Parts: sequence; structure tokens; C-alpha cells
Amino acid sequence: MSDPEKHQTIRIVKKKARAHEGGHGGAWKVAYADFVTAMMALFIVLWIIGQNKPVKEAIAGYFRDPGAIHATTKGSDGIMPGGKTIKVLPDPKPPDDPTEAEVQRLKAEGEKLAKIIASMPEFDHLKDKIQITLTKEGLRIELIESAEGLFFDLGSAHLKPDAVKLLRVIAETVAGLPNNVVIEGHTDARPYVGTGYTNWELSADRANAARKVLTDTGVRDAQITGVHGYADKRLKHAEKPLDFSNRRVTILVEFAKGEQKAAAQPTAPTPAAPGTPVAQGAAAGAAGATSAKGGENGRR
Repeated sequence: MSDPEKHQTIRIVKKKARAHEGGHGGAWKVAYADFVTAMMALFIVLWIIGQNKPVKEAIAGYFRDPGAIHATTKGSDGIMPGGKTIKVLPDPKPPDDPTEAEVQRLKAEGEKLAKIIASMPEFDHLKDKIQITLTKEGLRIELIESAEGLFFDLGSAHLKPDAVKLLRVIAETVAGLPNNVVIEGHTDARPYVGTGYTNWELSADRANAARKVLTDTGVRDAQITGVHGYADKRLKHAEKPLDFSNRRVTILVEFAKGEQKAAAQPTAPTPAAPGTPVAQGAAAGAAGATSAKGGENGRR
């Protein structure tokens, strides 16, 4: 009898290979990125919970208004230890409108100064070039140049002797006031003739030259809060940019503010409002704008 195992059929199963399936795409990357983002947000929230109150308030302030720069508490250099931040100072309080007493006081001082200058014969040739006006800013004293240059040498910041004497007279009045003083220099629109020196430097140098005379005569250094050179950017006569009357030095006695008002002694002269001329001379005429002499000497 035959052995059944010897006659057992061997079956061979052949499986047909199937084509490789398409890729899964990048969906898993998006899911993973969302997971990482969520974890980062979780860690940030946990970190914020563990911070002190000033840090929490600073972070909350940022999310309320991301465009603003929020100041930190006093004594801190930033949110994180050792960090730095930009500290925002509050806007300065706008100056108060001058009181009627303050307006009258400065008007009286301007009138007194005008009378002093008028009583001095050595200033007769300068009187029509001195304007004392009460403006919305304060008492403005203007020394207006002519074609020949009454106060400064042409094209220079060198003061003439009569101009120095006049500034000393002005300083004696200004030094007795509690008001702050701003000195301005102006030119006309003619370009300065010279290399490396412009109307900007000339106007600033003339204003500074006037400042030195004022401080040497008694005006307190702390009383002067600004010395500005405006070149031809603030013309007195904008319709005549080349007119010689645009060349001037202005001494502005500002209306008193704060503690200065308490020190002021009000007077009661004739009522006046800001913008009222206190003492005004004739400005240089248009004929001066075409003076050959001015054109030959730096036009300043």
C-alpha cells in the first residue's frame, strides 16, 4: 500500500502583485503643525499664569492695543529681567491762555521799553527799524535790518556797536521779568554767497550773538529757553521774499506760565489784546530789495 503523503499534491499559490498605492499627501504635516502651535500656546499661557501682576498687565495691554508702546512700571527696565523697553512720557501740558492781567502787564512793559528807546538820541536812526508787538505768544521785539545793515555787518553775525547798545537797553527790561525768552534769527530768501555757509548758519549765529549780549547784561541764562535760526522759512513778508525787512532778529518774551504767573506783578494800563502793536516803526520798503549795495556784500 502506497504512502498517501508521497502522493500529496503540492499547491503553489501565486499572488498577483498590485500597483503601489498613491501617496497620502501633506495632510499629516498640517495636523502636526497645528499640534505644535497648540502646545506652544499652552506653554505661553502656563508661563503667563506664573508671572507677577505688572507683567500680566503689560501683556494684556499689548493684546488690547498692539500698535501702542506701553510704559512699564517705575524702576523697571522691561517685562523680562534684564530687558529694555521704550518708556513713553506723557504729553506736555499745553500752555495756558494768558490772563488779562498778564496781557496788560506785558503790554505795559513793551510801552515802557518803547519810551526808553525813543528818549535816547543815539537810537534815532534805528527807531523805525524796531517793532514791539504784543502777539498770541507774548511780547515780540523785532530788530529789522535795512539794505545797508543797521544791526549786523552785511553777510556776518558781527553786531554793530549801536546794536550792542540797543540790546543792552532791551536786556535791562527783560532781565527784570519772570518770563522766559526765545531768540530767533531770520533772513530773506537770497542764497548766502559763500561756500559751506548758508542762511541757516547765518540766522542761527545772529540769534546767538544777540543772546550773548543779553546774558552779559543781566538776562538769566535759565530765562532763555531757545535760540533758533529759521533762515528764510518764516518770512515777515511772504509776498516779498527778497525784501530786506525779512532779515531780522526777534526777542520773544513769552507769556508767563505756572509759577511765573505767581511772581508777575499785574498792572492796569489801557486794555489790549494779543496781536496789538505796542510800538511799531516803518518796515524797510520794497526799494531796499533791489539795492545794489546789499547784493554786493553777501546780500544779507
